[in-house]
Amino acid sequence: MVETEIITGTLIYSHILPVALGFFSVIFIANGIMDRHLPYTLIGIVLFLAAGILPFLILPFVVGV
Repeated sequence: MVETEIITGTLIYSHILPVALGFFSVIFIANGIMDRHLPYTLIGIVLFLAAGILPFLILPFVVGV
């Protein structure tokens, strides 16, 4: 049962969460640039960076390395 939880956790944090954050970041960036709203653009940039960095910060704790 522990292996199933580790596999599920790694799947969520390595494949699902970055894609969702990346998708919403592109929407925020496009919306912010087209409507000239700087806060939306900055939120999109932060989400995009989080999508790239968070798996490397979270997965070692989930796997237990």
